[in-house]
Amino acid sequence: TGIAMMKFKSPPVNSLSLDFLTEFSISLEKLENDRACRGVIITSAIPKIFSSGLDITEMCGKSMEHYGEFWRAVQELWLRLYGSNMVTVAAVNGSSPAGGCLVALSCDYRIMAENPKFSIGLNEAQLGIVAPFWFKDTFVNVVGQRIAERSLQLGSLHPAPEALKLGLVDELVPEEKLLEKASAVMAQWLALPDHARQLTKSMMRKAVLDRLVAHREEDIKNFINFISKESIQKSLRMYMEMLKKKKS
Repeated sequence: TGIAMMKFKSPPVNSLSLDFLTEFSISLEKLENDRACRGVIITSAIPKIFSSGLDITEMCGKSMEHYGEFWRAVQELWLRLYGSNMVTVAAVNGSSPAGGCLVALSCDYRIMAENPKFSIGLNEAQLGIVAPFWFKDTFVNVVGQRIAERSLQLGSLHPAPEALKLGLVDELVPEEKLLEKASAVMAQWLALPDHARQLTKSMMRKAVLDRLVAHREEDIKNFINFISKESIQKSLRMYMEMLKKKKS
């Protein structure tokens, strides 16, 4: 059909680990190079969670080299997904904080399961982490300056109905209709000539993509300096402890 389905399956919560990010980028590259593939639907194979975002364990107690390699993989995924020639539809079938939200934001269209228990947002501020400029740019391009500014400062996670109201997602549908709806939306987008749609997408997104490409090394350095600060490491350790307690 020219449409691929990509399902996240990295239990328990589809954390974006270095391996996961690498696999994701390779899969996107393969689809991008497949002439027959015109679109991809991205969803999760794990109930109630789309992706919990960046894997905290990759950012805690590791070497500077590791932090650099990890951050380059995060950049690579975003550059590929945000700049993709394919039509990308996120079928968000669970909660999607932080990096999970970035994945959804990077797609052309977002459909979320109509469940007020599911939330989405860039909540980095809650962990004492600052969302980098390209996360911010992607967010602003979807919801506008004012909503993005408030949401980023407060590290807000928006329940599905609120996410729809803010324009963070395009549609809410009952969970069991999610993939059916994603396929219908995909068909609508693919009814247009690829060439015109691809050039338009590139025109709309190019400035944001170019900004990261131009400042990529500087962005990696900033991340390494920030994440290796003792105060940040301490807050990440505390967060991991809290997660362990929740589990037990």
